Amino acid sequence: QEQLVESGGGLVQPGGSLRLSCAASGFNLGYYATAWFRQAPGKEREGVSCISSSGSHTMYGDSLEGRFTISRDNIKNLTYLQMNNLKPEDTAVYYCAGAHADWVMGCLDPGEYDYWGQGTQVTVSS
Repeated sequence: QEQLVESGGGLVQPGGSLRLSCAASGFNLGYYATAWFRQAPGKEREGVSCISSSGSHTMYGDSLEGRFTISRDNIKNLTYLQMNNLKPEDTAVYYCAGAHADWVMGCLDPGEYDYWGQGTQVTVSS
């Protein structure tokens, strides 16, 4: 089966950092654009960041560029989200997603993606 599996979530204090990883299983992630989304209780799924299949192009959601960095390692079949200076409002379930494309137009729209991970909880305490 073609799957994405996230890891690295957990509890962190405000101002702290986490790095999320997303591993592809059953397919070559190097042929897929990838993205990270998050969803807090009672809110819509929000685009966090997206990256082209080669890693050459990236995009970030509102107010996230500068704190969050998306990257990938196609040899290891992984994509990452480095999160720094975390704030309580960053608390959410974080999902990785993939699309069989070099680059996705409107890449922060969750409807553009066919493959999804199960999600990992990130909690930033007050």
